[in-house]
Amino acid sequence: MSRALQIRIFPTRLRTALLLFALVALLGGMKMSGTMEQRLLYFPDPHLVATPAVYDLAYKEVVITTTDNIQLHGWFVPGEKEKPVVLFFHGNAGNISHRLDNIRLLHKIGLNTFIFDYRGFGKSRGRPSEQGVNEDAIAALGWLKSRGWSAENTIYFGRSLGAAVAVNLADRYAPAGLILETPFTSLRDMGRQHYPLLTLTLGWILRDNFNNLEKIRRIKAPLLIFQGDQDAIVPAKMARDLFDAANRPKTFHLIPGAGHNDTYEKGGDAYWQAWRKFCCFTTAS
Repeated sequence: MSRALQIRIFPTRLRTALLLFALVALLGGMKMSGTMEQRLLYFPDPHLVATPAVYDLAYKEVVITTTDNIQLHGWFVPGEKEKPVVLFFHGNAGNISHRLDNIRLLHKIGLNTFIFDYRGFGKSRGRPSEQGVNEDAIAALGWLKSRGWSAENTIYFGRSLGAAVAVNLADRYAPAGLILETPFTSLRDMGRQHYPLLTLTLGWILRDNFNNLEKIRRIKAPLLIFQGDQDAIVPAKMARDLFDAANRPKTFHLIPGAGHNDTYEKGGDAYWQAWRKFCCFTTAS
């Protein structure tokens, strides 16, 4: 599969979104509409560029319906029967087809994977929001349960914005384990990091907050955090703050030289060994 089929979130997108939030508030003098916020925070792509078949992977097309009657689309990629299932929450751009390389590598270590698009992404209907994507996660978990996957065999995996969705779900429905990659503490903290003055004066315009730091204190599931030490979007300190606030058992895996979007590439064998060790520990405990 060519790298043209893989998405890389532009390093400035989230920072640009936060700045645009502030500019809209200054120009409009009022709280922005939900539609405007959706356009500035989420960058969905409706077009799937490929399917798991590009890697000769067997897969099942999945359509699920949320409690608010939104249709979502996803793929279930079976792995080894004795291995757990990974409920995969992607970031704020593109769609599931841009995560095919990641799916291939999860399959390579034997894991079953269920990945789906949030509302408004890929083939999924609706428009994204914090409340909406959190409802989508509950629907995805419900689909797994209806297929016989118990909490004891389900690992939540979230990258970037997806880490926030995974944290919220783990706060409500405990998994066997929780894996977070390049997670932030909260959206407002991201604003303070990149635009401190604007966030101080205009932070009230953000409706979506994704307060991971508050929620992670309540989660009891085993935790693994991956973080690049060269991440220019989410500082390593944020991931460390989440780790420090989390309950045991927990593991922090810092990846030398990795930025926001190349963690598993820069992480190499050590990265996947951390995955294997964590999955064995969580499903055996």
